[in-house]
Amino acid sequence: MSSKWTVTLGGIVLALAGTTAQASHFPLTISDIAGRSVTLPHEPKRVVVQDGRDILTLALLDRDNPFARVVAWNNLLAKNDPAAWSNMLKKWPQASKIVNMDFSDDGQVNIEELLAQQPDLLIAQLRSKTVLQQTGVLDKLAQLHIPVVFIDIEEDPVKHTMASVSLLGKTLNREQEAAQYTAFYQQHLQAVEHVIAKEKNHPVVFVEALAGKAGLDTCCFTHGKKGWGDLVEAAGGQNLGSKLLPGPTGSIAMEKLLAVQPDIYLLTSSQWTNKGSMAIPFGYGSSQTRVDAAFGPLMQRIGFQQLKAYKTKQVYGIYHQFYNHPYNIVAVEHLAKDFYPAAFKSLNPNQTYQQIIQQFTHIPAEPVMTGSQAPIH
Repeated sequence: MSSKWTVTLGGIVLALAGTTAQASHFPLTISDIAGRSVTLPHEPKRVVVQDGRDILTLALLDRDNPFARVVAWNNLLAKNDPAAWSNMLKKWPQASKIVNMDFSDDGQVNIEELLAQQPDLLIAQLRSKTVLQQTGVLDKLAQLHIPVVFIDIEEDPVKHTMASVSLLGKTLNREQEAAQYTAFYQQHLQAVEHVIAKEKNHPVVFVEALAGKAGLDTCCFTHGKKGWGDLVEAAGGQNLGSKLLPGPTGSIAMEKLLAVQPDIYLLTSSQWTNKGSMAIPFGYGSSQTRVDAAFGPLMQRIGFQQLKAYKTKQVYGIYHQFYNHPYNIVAVEHLAKDFYPAAFKSLNPNQTYQQIIQQFTHIPAEPVMTGSQAPIH
């Protein structure tokens, strides 16, 4: 599977997508990712974004300015991925003036503050639906005829990312842009799946999510059947967290990992700025030198060098933000290449990321580190 073939076929698919997408007509009734029927009386112009990372989805649709419709949001980029936020501010400095609402991670919000922005649409992640119902926010917005559209790039990322992009494409009258990206995503996903289908041995993978964020004394938080767990399965691995955890997330003791001995150990990390962080600085403006240096202390933790994955040099790191990121196809490619290096020798996930940024967004195309193998000597 050559990169030349990938790009060429992608161009054919995108050309076809561009000729078949239709403009949205309002009033418009859609079915969102929660299965709710939502009627939009007109094209939304004043949008509140419950999870600020969804600005990266808007960047695929409102390419000239993904902040153009946003009147309020929870700026999780500044909190969780400051390098990405700084990069976007280079292009859209006015975004710093948008009202930053204090949504909790599960969706709790001050309804009066929300209504003060006079929104005509709330875009929310599926995980927030229960809290928005329990707190009466959904009922209040329904009474005021303010539509709420649920999308999902975290609970079931591979299944719902393309559906969510398509949904927002219809909602925001950007169907052509949505079709272009989903065609690209589908083509890359199918290329990975085609190769994986030929593999007989599927490695057992443990994902240490948030590696190093709380320092060197905390291990080992992981994902089950959500987020990184689903991305591992999409790339042909067996996610250990799905077998060991009773719920979607939780921590596994190092003693348990030493007993189970996963084939591959994956650390997800980012450029967090919290006190005591020893995370691997994946993301914008980083370098291989910085990434390699950060691996060392994490691999000196108690028990780590007794892991089979350490001894066989099967320890990898990846940009943590991909678990709820509309460009998570890059994560699938990274993982597939880590799991089956011979089969995916010519695959270049970082190049895929740059192609997404340059071809489907107007985000500045700065150097970015999306993944790396640990430098084990």
